[in-house]
Formats: sequence, C-alpha cells, structure tokens
Amino acid sequence: MGTVKTSDGATIFYKDWGPETAQPIVFHHGWPLSADDWDTQMLFFLSKGYRVIAHDRRGHGRSSQTWTGNDMDTYAADVAALTDALDLRGAFHVGHSTGGGEVTRYVARAKPGRVAKAVIASAIPPVMIKSASNPDGSPVETFDALRAGLEANRAQFYMDVASGPFYGFNRTGAKVSQGLIENWFRQGMMGGANAHYECIRVFSETDFTEDLQKIDVPVLVMHGTDDQVVPYADSAPLSVKLLEKGTLMTYEGFPHGMISTEAEILNRDMLEFLQS
Repeated sequence: MGTVKTSDGATIFYKDWGPETAQPIVFHHGWPLSADDWDTQMLFFLSKGYRVIAHDRRGHGRSSQTWTGNDMDTYAADVAALTDALDLRGAFHVGHSTGGGEVTRYVARAKPGRVAKAVIASAIPPVMIKSASNPDGSPVETFDALRAGLEANRAQFYMDVASGPFYGFNRTGAKVSQGLIENWFRQGMMGGANAHYECIRVFSETDFTEDLQKIDVPVLVMHGTDDQVVPYADSAPLSVKLLEKGTLMTYEGFPHGMISTEAEILNRDMLEFLQS
C-alpha cells in the first residue's frame, strides 16, 4: 500500500501487490466504491504471476476528499500521476462501471508505451445520458433520482442500491449475498458525499466517443444483458463499434456488479484475453 501526491495536492491511495518485474495490471473501481472492490480479481491475478495495482479514486475510499477535481479529466490525470510514479510500462488496465470510463479516458491520453491492453466491464462509455445526439440514453430524471437519494439519506440509499439493482438482488430467484451488500455499503460510506454527488454527473454526462476512437490498443468490452445500472444496448455494442481493436463479450442475464457475482467466469475470460 502507498500514496501518490497529485499536482493539485490530492493524496491518492493505492494497493500494489506482487513483484515489480511482473506484468502490471491496474484496476479502476466503480462509483462510489474503492480499490477493495477488486480484491477477488487482485488475488486471482496475483496467483497467476501478475503485479496487481488498484487505487481509490479521489473523493473515494482512502484518497483525499477534494472539493475540486471531481471530473473525468482529473480522474484520468490522477491515474497518469500514479502510473508515472510507479513507472508502469506495457500495463493492462481494467475498469468497472465508472472505472471503465476512467480507463477509456486515461488510455486515450496515455504516454506511448504505458498501456498494452485494456478491459472495460459494465462500463459507462460511450455516454449514458439521453440527449439530442444520444436519443436512446437514460433520461436526466434517472440521475436526478440518484442525487436526491444520496442527498436525503446516503446511508440508506447505498444500502438500497447494493441490495437491489447493482447486483441484481432484486430479481426473482437471485442468490443474495449479504456480505457483498455490506461490503458495498462499507466502501461507499468511506468516501466523500460531495465527491460522490459530483460523480453522478461525471458518470452520466461524460461523452467518451472521441476517447474510444483514439484508442489503438486491444480492448475487451464485457457487459451483462441484465445490467440495471448501465443498460447493455446503450453501452457495450456502441463502444465496440467505436474502438479500433475492440472485442465484445456479452453475458446473458448478468447484472451490473457481475465482477463480484460472477467473478470466476469474468476472471477466466479476462485472463484469456490478457494472455492472448
């Protein structure tokens, strides 16, 4: 574990496990979580001989709860500060949900030689919010409801999200994990309410179209068809069309939080892609 100072003075917490000489994989978490959301993947890939790294986005987890910089450009700049500090070269970058957007923005702007491949799972690109240029997106009222829930009673709101749509535990016949719910709640409450509130705007309104078009390394796009947070049809198939070297893997019936509920399957598929 360590920290990195950014150009504006923020402190970014990160985990770094494995030999420095091993192939690095950098994991980027979703809203409103932390590096801890990747523990299952980090242990798996560590056992396969990789060096695994995950950071807490600013305003999340153990990183600084900054008043400014809660935007996608700064998130990507923070990742660049981390990869520069660790001098990561030829790294794999893996992002879930908002973290998938962060990966997309960072990889599109990364220094030559820093990135070899990327994976985005249940990810927010190309853009979530409905607009004249994105008529099939989610209406602003969807995100206004998230903001209202967070503002009114963040603790209860986070419990409701984790026990409901995030993992698909609101579906008939779902195998509910109380541990996952409580861990999601724990991670969420570690972060800053203001940063989480601002991040709703970031993940809903940021347009990654140009970023996707700029990326020239192989990218695996993974998405479940029962994603109640980032609808499948508005995300993964559209992202793959914009990528120069994109590969789509569709998971029938999998929820938004499939990296946790279906970790064994996703870890296997990510490993196969990264080793190919």
